[in-house]
Amino acid sequence: MGSRSRSRFSETPAIGCPELALSVSGVIAQSFYARAIRRPKTEEKVTLETVACNLCGSRRYTTVYEMPDVRLFPDEYFTVVECNECGLGFVNPRPDRQEIQKYYPRDYYQNEESASFARYLRKRFTQQARYLKEVEERPGPRKLLDVGCFNGEFPRFMAARGWDVSGVEISEASLRITEFPVFTEEFNEIPVHAPAYDAITAWAVLEHVHDPMAYFQKASQVLKKGGLFVFQMPNFVSTASRCLFWEDVPRHLYFYTRETVAQYLEKTGLVLEQEDNRGNVYRSSPASWLPYMVRTRLQRKSFTYKDKPLSSKEFRKVHHLQRGITAGLKYLAYSPASVVDRMLWPALEAVQILRKTYGSSTYVARKP
Repeated sequence: MGSRSRSRFSETPAIGCPELALSVSGVIAQSFYARAIRRPKTEEKVTLETVACNLCGSRRYTTVYEMPDVRLFPDEYFTVVECNECGLGFVNPRPDRQEIQKYYPRDYYQNEESASFARYLRKRFTQQARYLKEVEERPGPRKLLDVGCFNGEFPRFMAARGWDVSGVEISEASLRITEFPVFTEEFNEIPVHAPAYDAITAWAVLEHVHDPMAYFQKASQVLKKGGLFVFQMPNFVSTASRCLFWEDVPRHLYFYTRETVAQYLEKTGLVLEQEDNRGNVYRSSPASWLPYMVRTRLQRKSFTYKDKPLSSKEFRKVHHLQRGITAGLKYLAYSPASVVDRMLWPALEAVQILRKTYGSSTYVARKP
């Protein structure tokens, strides 16, 4: 997310992914792409708007890649660009505020109901709460505003620890919350205009919003002096985000690096206290990094979305296979590089953490 101009990604596929420069000698490149399985790009009309860079206002940008809405509308393709002036990544053109609603169906807000998922949430929330430890240990009452509070799980967790909690959630599809106040407008439009909160959190929110600058400005406005703004987002210099098409477009509209985050904070009067790039809140596995290497380093070709092999789960679904030895062997024949790829994830993740190029970053900023 640096303040620099990049060449078109398809022409220089390894730029932004230094940790991918691992030895792949001995890997036999095969044709592991089943074109008939991919849905073709269609000419379906959608309402899109073209925008300037939200951080610096420039209209000069370079295309990084194109990919479809894998989750819901695989025939709709979107373009991710990078600002030539400041390095911010964003979808352009993009669905406007009205059109974007169709990409958030009601089941988007439904959580799995199981004991294992409940344990996962407790573990994740405990990790998130650690970023607020300094405020939590201060004497007296403490107020938390959780932006994008989803169905209210994290504020409830913090309320049980003694916090006075509130939330912001604009989706009508999320569950109704009655235990604490919830603002139902965009964060920058909530009717609070003076310092009121000891901490504001935004977990996996700022990549979704149409005007992130307004969110940073609002956080600065309503935080008390010494208050913390803690936010988590994908890392645009990571393998997963920049090279391997793992962003959830068009729900993910913006893509950040530590440099662009620093610029947002500087422009809005906040001070960066901490950057955590260990993936301890959300995991981001670099699936397909080896097929990427085979194609770009051995075959000397660009790596576009249509070149990305199916995951084993997708492969089984397409071919109506049950999990087992037969399915595993067929997937190995389809994409041997993907099988090796999966075994090497732990090593690559360790390299990414060391280089601060892991796919997920958490930032802690302070109101001075």
